[in-house]
Amino acid sequence: MTIQIGERIPEVTLQRIREGVETIDTNALFDDRRIVLFAVPGAFTPTCSEKHLPGFVQHFEEFRNQGIEVACMAVNDPFVMQAWGVSQHVPDGLMMLADGNGDFTRALGLELDASAYGMGLRARRFALFAENGVVKLLNIEAPGEFRVSSAEHMLEQLKHG
Repeated sequence: MTIQIGERIPEVTLQRIREGVETIDTNALFDDRRIVLFAVPGAFTPTCSEKHLPGFVQHFEEFRNQGIEVACMAVNDPFVMQAWGVSQHVPDGLMMLADGNGDFTRALGLELDASAYGMGLRARRFALFAENGVVKLLNIEAPGEFRVSSAEHMLEQLKHG
């Protein structure tokens, strides 16, 4: 079942690299924060690298100026996410989160079977805004599309929302 607006973010662990591989609990990540989480089907893939992540890098300060943290997630390992972040000049503070086994993606009900492309289980392309662990905005892309999960679309919704 896909997560809905008004529901709490499920408790799962993710990984990221700081001084080494760090495991982070989603409750610790989302509680007492305003955060935009966007997910991509895969690091280094064309739309993700040419449009999705670059938009959030470009508009990162606009989110920060509203007191909103930003996190990028993919069903990749933390080393891939770190390397992708470096290659994309991700600013300090924009979290690059690894959902290596897809546990969080499945808990959200936003998995994508990309086996036909040799990629296995991946996250659907989406963006959500949560306050204190509760989903306030949720934008899930139709397969093959990139519109509603963009940084620009999220900023517009936050402005009017």
